[in-house]
Amino acid sequence: MTGTPKSAQAMVLAAGLGKRMRPITDNMPKPLVPVAGKPMLDHVLDKLAASGFDQAVVNCHYLGQMIVDHVATRAAPMVITSPEADLLETGGGVKKALPMLDRDAILIANADVFWTEGRDALFDRMISAFDPDHMDALLAIHPVADGYGYDGAGDFFWQVDGRLKRRGEAASAPYFFTGVQVLSPRLFENTPDGAFSLNVIYDKALACGRCYGLVHDGGYFHIGTPEAVSESEPVIAKALEIERSKQATSGGK
Repeated sequence: MTGTPKSAQAMVLAAGLGKRMRPITDNMPKPLVPVAGKPMLDHVLDKLAASGFDQAVVNCHYLGQMIVDHVATRAAPMVITSPEADLLETGGGVKKALPMLDRDAILIANADVFWTEGRDALFDRMISAFDPDHMDALLAIHPVADGYGYDGAGDFFWQVDGRLKRRGEAASAPYFFTGVQVLSPRLFENTPDGAFSLNVIYDKALACGRCYGLVHDGGYFHIGTPEAVSESEPVIAKALEIERSKQATSGGK
């Protein structure tokens, strides 16, 4: 590629420590743990490529050079790495990468999540649904009842107008956050320097009624431990078979 690369439209968060995935992550960062035949990070990057993203930022910290080396030869999307000498958490990691990212809206996905597509690709749906006139944040959410391996109490209530409300003091909420989102960079104004969580960003958007949700209509797999990897493999294989069948029937769309 010649000339100065344009700003990336997407970012993949790959700097976590992966402690729950030990001992696999003793010698490998969690985003490179293989699931369904390839590293989780590659599943996300391949989905970005399929949705037309030609460039993405990937941050890294724990065993970060392995991630830098792994993505070095990718062309679709071309990857710009954002190494973190000190772990900056999700919010700090995105803020550090802002100079490399689009000024209007950024699609962000965790590197260690796995999902199968619904009727349309999740990234396509997110980009189409994001309305900067009314939204500062659009979070992809999934029904708690249908999340394979998810055993939490849920994160959000999805209101009739599409806005999100946190679970708060409620015993449970019907939807959990998938780790896929579109954010306005202006949310990072007046945020802390150094490490902080993206929850700071969500709270800003929620407070002004500009945090919306989009319900993912495909499969979602929570893979947090070595046991979950092996237990989920046959279920994922079946889900991918169904996904490929649907794509073939619809002409690849």
